[in-house]
Amino acid sequence: MEQIPLPSPIHYELILQMLERQTMSAVHQNPNLRNQVNQLIITLRKAVAQQKNLEESCQFSAVTVDYRWSLNHHNGHTTP
Repeated sequence: MEQIPLPSPIHYELILQMLERQTMSAVHQNPNLRNQVNQLIITLRKAVAQQKNLEESCQFSAVTVDYRWSLNHHNGHTTP
């Protein structure tokens, strides 16, 4: 079976750090915006968990994951 391309986990980490450190600080006085940013953070954390589940399923099924850093560049990092 072909390798499964997935975003590198660092992509999630960078976005989460920005939202938690910078965006949340910028909206701290606006409860509505703060709630929306919080919901976005929760959604991204769920996406991270779902990707980990997919990676585990791939490993169980002997399907190789190919972590991608961009749409235009294939760097070839894979999991065993």
